[in-house]
Amino acid sequence: MSAKQYDVVVIGSGPGGEGAAMKLVKAGKQVAIVEAFDKVGGGCTHWGTIPSKALRHNIQMLRDFRRNPLFQHTHDQIQVEYSDLLQAAGKVINEQVRSRLRHYARNRVEVIHGRARFSGPNQVEVVQAGGGTEEIEAQQFVIATGSRPYHPADVDFSHPRILDSDAVLRLDRTPDSITIYGAGVIGCEYASIFCNLDVKVNLVNTRDRLLSFLDDEITDALSYHMRNQGTVIRHDEEYEQVEAQDDGVVLHCKSGKKFKTDVLLWANGRSGNTEAMGLEDIGVSINHRGQVEVDKTYATSQPHIYAVGDVVGPPALASASYDQGRFVGAQIATGDPDWQLIDEFPTGIYTLPEISSVGRTERELTAQKIPYEVGHATFRTIARAQITGHDVGMLKLLFHRETLEILGIHCFGEGASEIVHIGQAIMAQPGDANSLLYFAENTFNYPTMAEAYRVAALNGLNRIF
Repeated sequence: MSAKQYDVVVIGSGPGGEGAAMKLVKAGKQVAIVEAFDKVGGGCTHWGTIPSKALRHNIQMLRDFRRNPLFQHTHDQIQVEYSDLLQAAGKVINEQVRSRLRHYARNRVEVIHGRARFSGPNQVEVVQAGGGTEEIEAQQFVIATGSRPYHPADVDFSHPRILDSDAVLRLDRTPDSITIYGAGVIGCEYASIFCNLDVKVNLVNTRDRLLSFLDDEITDALSYHMRNQGTVIRHDEEYEQVEAQDDGVVLHCKSGKKFKTDVLLWANGRSGNTEAMGLEDIGVSINHRGQVEVDKTYATSQPHIYAVGDVVGPPALASASYDQGRFVGAQIATGDPDWQLIDEFPTGIYTLPEISSVGRTERELTAQKIPYEVGHATFRTIARAQITGHDVGMLKLLFHRETLEILGIHCFGEGASEIVHIGQAIMAQPGDANSLLYFAENTFNYPTMAEAYRVAALNGLNRIF
């Protein structure tokens, strides 16, 4: 049987693959997506962004219920287990899968289920779950296979008490205690989830502070509130051994400390999903983390093969991956797209409270010797936050002292990942349109969280006039 022909084959149906496929098919290309899993959506939908954020949302609702004085008499009647939260998240995942399938069908993108392996520069063999194979050919390819949790060789991940960020979504009980090794985004988010289920949490950080790529004031606030919720944070620790026992797991650190808990969640590092794809055989360069090496156009060492999303490394955000996919789709379709990826994209971290930022930090501005000033709005002074009970947090605007250009926006608190986009829109304006005066002189609905921009802008102006 001859191989089926396409203009472009996209391998992986996560955000990067979806973005590329949609851009290409709209440009008139014949496109197929190869997906290893039996459902579309990739790791973002099934093991990463969607399930963890659904868990976080339900935990937030539980916290709000417990803190509301109207329901104090019913607190003892509500018992929520971790498995209940997973079941609720599953409904969201299923709806995401259904909507994406409709999307592909409506746009005539063929979805082929199976594991892809390059048998030649322009040929892919798809091995299906039942053992059958299908040969497909294309002029160009987009690799969007994502990433998976890094597994050091000396840690036994087959033990039921040792989990990674995929396996934790299969946990069928609420543990009594948990040690989370790795205090990056994933580690901090799961620490927030478990400590608000009244689980004893040790968060073991290999660095000297949480999320050091963020603004220091924001991460200091996060550390304070996570500790206040019951998480024990240990900085500057490195594991020496993970000892699984019948009644728990002991994390041995090189400092001599030992942490014994019911389960261990390993959340330290990720590897690109490039194994057994035959990439090295056709000359595609892979680094030591299993990530595909690409140039600024996301082309690999083979110019007709591109790679996008987590499989190429940072920033490893679903939003950025989707845009990378669209950019590559435009690159393939036109050869010279009339738009570029933005340099400053927002970061959202769904801890409790959540964090979002865009632009530069105080540390970066100081190192660059840029004269800046700060405008603050604390949520406890914002009427909408008082009404909703979400009065923990702040909005922080960094702006140029002389031009009033907005240089960075940092938000900590409920709704931060939504609030940041208001400032992002102004930051993206050219010339004098990017100004702190927009927020100081504009009118905002009252009461809203958006009003925090006016409060922060006036606070900043008061510092320089």
